[in-house]
Amino acid sequence: MIHTIDLKFQGLSENIAAFLIATSEGPVLVETGPHSTLPNLKKGIKQIGFSIDDIKHVFLSHIHLDHAGAAWWFAKKGAKIYVHPKGLRHLGAPERLMESARRIYKDKMDELWGEMHPIAAEQLVSVEHEAIFKIGDESFQAWHTPGHASHHIVWQKGKDLFTGDVAGVSIRGGIVIPPCPPPDINIEDWHNSTQLIRQLDIDMLYLTHYGFIPYSETHFDQLDQRLNNWANWIKPYYEKGSTYQEVTPLFQAMVLEELKAAGMDKKGQAQYEAANPSWMSVAGLLRYWKKKKE
Repeated sequence: MIHTIDLKFQGLSENIAAFLIATSEGPVLVETGPHSTLPNLKKGIKQIGFSIDDIKHVFLSHIHLDHAGAAWWFAKKGAKIYVHPKGLRHLGAPERLMESARRIYKDKMDELWGEMHPIAAEQLVSVEHEAIFKIGDESFQAWHTPGHASHHIVWQKGKDLFTGDVAGVSIRGGIVIPPCPPPDINIEDWHNSTQLIRQLDIDMLYLTHYGFIPYSETHFDQLDQRLNNWANWIKPYYEKGSTYQEVTPLFQAMVLEELKAAGMDKKGQAQYEAANPSWMSVAGLLRYWKKKKE
């Protein structure tokens, strides 16, 4: 059975999830969320009927702080942390990752994300494309799915798929939007990854942002189209040399109108913004076009 744990990031429900899967060898955790939400994760695990000490396997989609920020804590408790080879060194030595995040979030860094400490090499498992890990009576297969991040993985368990960010953000089955933070958004890779997912035999998608929804081609059609639309919306501003500060309020207004048109009330708008800050996508997409022109 798969349990969805609401981490209540920034005090809001349904914007970051972790998933707990019971196996015959104990629970497996997919995503940890940020360290700042660890108390809510602990509470959720206890409510399901497990102890923190029961968790010996943590599968990460990627190392961004909203997905992996508490991984070090579980490693200190003895859990193995499964991560893409490109993300491995950053979890072993997270100083650069945290310095980069602190430049972005400044004085809000600790409040939003909490702490992150190095994970010992013996607790890290480097995950290759298509690797299969058998934990008790369950098997988990990793699929490398770059685009949102070069080190992104989706995890397949039977006909269930834990999608991280590569299948987009959809709150309560609402509008599908692509989170596009810096530094390594790649539109072409992202489309290749959604094409890979379309070829898998999947019934249910488990989105970190947020929850589970039935698999549908429509979901990925909307994601691919909006990814193209957002990138093409940014492109003219990049080409005429507009600054991040100039573009951001215009992009935020555009995204807000899309959310309103999709029927999102103020609560839904806040949930989407917490899960996927629109200002981050400006930075990521401007960087994408810069790299394309280099």
